[in-house]
Amino acid sequence: MNEDLTIEHFMAGLIKRNPNESEFHQAVKEVAESVIPFINQNPKYKKARILERMTEPDKVISFRVAWEDDQGDIQINKGYRVQFNNSIGPYKGGLRFDHSVNLSVLKFLGFEQTFKNSLTTLPIGAGKGGADFNPKGKSDREIMRFCQSFMTQLYQHIGPNTDVPAGDIGVGSKEISYLFGQYKRLTHQFESVLTGKALEFGGSLIRTEATGYGNAYFMEEMLKHAGHSIKGKSALVSGSGNVALHCAEKIIQLGGKVLTVSDSSGTLYVPDGIDQEKLMLLKDLKINRKQRLSGATELFKSKYLEGQKPWSIKSDLAFPCATQNELTGTDAKLLFNNGCIAVSEGANMPCTPEAIELFKDNNILYAPGKASNAGGVAVSALEMSQNSIRMSWTEQDLEEKLHGIMKNIHNQCVHHGDDKSRVDYIKGANIAGFIKVADAMLAYGVV
Repeated sequence: MNEDLTIEHFMAGLIKRNPNESEFHQAVKEVAESVIPFINQNPKYKKARILERMTEPDKVISFRVAWEDDQGDIQINKGYRVQFNNSIGPYKGGLRFDHSVNLSVLKFLGFEQTFKNSLTTLPIGAGKGGADFNPKGKSDREIMRFCQSFMTQLYQHIGPNTDVPAGDIGVGSKEISYLFGQYKRLTHQFESVLTGKALEFGGSLIRTEATGYGNAYFMEEMLKHAGHSIKGKSALVSGSGNVALHCAEKIIQLGGKVLTVSDSSGTLYVPDGIDQEKLMLLKDLKINRKQRLSGATELFKSKYLEGQKPWSIKSDLAFPCATQNELTGTDAKLLFNNGCIAVSEGANMPCTPEAIELFKDNNILYAPGKASNAGGVAVSALEMSQNSIRMSWTEQDLEEKLHGIMKNIHNQCVHHGDDKSRVDYIKGANIAGFIKVADAMLAYGVV
């Protein structure tokens, strides 16, 4: 154990233990590249093999989810819960219902969650779960039956002091409501076992807005540190779900000019900028009417760029808020050539390693999602606190708390990522997130 740990040796072992899990490999490598040099400088972590232990989930649960569709036919999906690390609190992380869900994706998300939740400084561990079930095109009763069957399998593995899931892609307020109703029916307990609940039964104000708002706040802090501001700058936002639309909303409130949002079919480009009135129309289109963005061209002056991503449009700032690996090296080159000065991730791992390398080489400010999109889980933890003390805070109180948490995360990244003339936000986020969890693991001994 006297020899330094190397990234090559570490990744070879990880890949051998976890074959055919490319998303998980990518997430671990990104962390290991900045954490391994720190571990070599702090032998206590190397001797205890903390990183090897941290990359192995505490528990992986998989189960069959059988449910009946509206035609009376039996459908079967696969459900999962990856309980990654509970060193600093009960497992906490979303449930994702999407055809792309598999063990590699959930392990990557759970691993990222370990660092993200640590950065909030709140007492929450890390987990992730979901199913290869796509709620799109399903009736409300089909979604209800699926959620009830899913929770019937999951409920015995979760609890307010054990594991507190939340929503993610494909799991919004409706799905959380069905899941919570079934948990309550099975356990006869009204507990803080899920977050993202409706306000009527223990939900928190600004939870829907939190991830997007927090992403914009982090960008503002990053720009301030570099002597800039969002005010007066143009911005590209990808995606059109809660994260993207609320990130756009906060950018507008901070004085920025949002030029785009996108969906899986293309990009809506608004050359004059999306103002609050247009944003309300977009929210109605996407959240209430669940229609494609192409329909927005009938609502206000805009262009729908079929099959295109936002990144070729000239802009100062970029906010990838759609899904993992959506922004490639080619896209990053377009952003750089068009004068982009900063990128802040709203989605989980939306930038490929090639894109991140180009940002670093060209001094483009880059905020990794584990730091910049931590606002959602932070407000989820605040929802848990409100449930525990049987009270709720005002919208203003919660937004102030969220803003303060994002400032604190930024300060941690600067402290651990300051590199003479620039801040390496990847290094800063990874080391800051690692230290708290690693020290707790050391304190427990070999467990």
